[in-house]
Amino acid sequence: MTKMKSNRAAKKRFSLTGTGKVRRNKDYAGHLLTKKSQKRKRSLRQPAIVTPADTPRIKRMLSA
Repeated sequence: MTKMKSNRAAKKRFSLTGTGKVRRNKDYAGHLLTKKSQKRKRSLRQPAIVTPADTPRIKRMLSA
């Protein structure tokens, strides 16, 4: 049987931390930025950690 392929879309959106958690970028930072406050936009630049409920599914997509 051939190797399983990793999900290429997930590979571009998520990365693993050193402790095995899944890091993601936040939503709502792509456009319509003039109405958002500087504080809110700065916060959107920081990565977030995926919730524990979704982590196994994403790790399965990332496994190559």
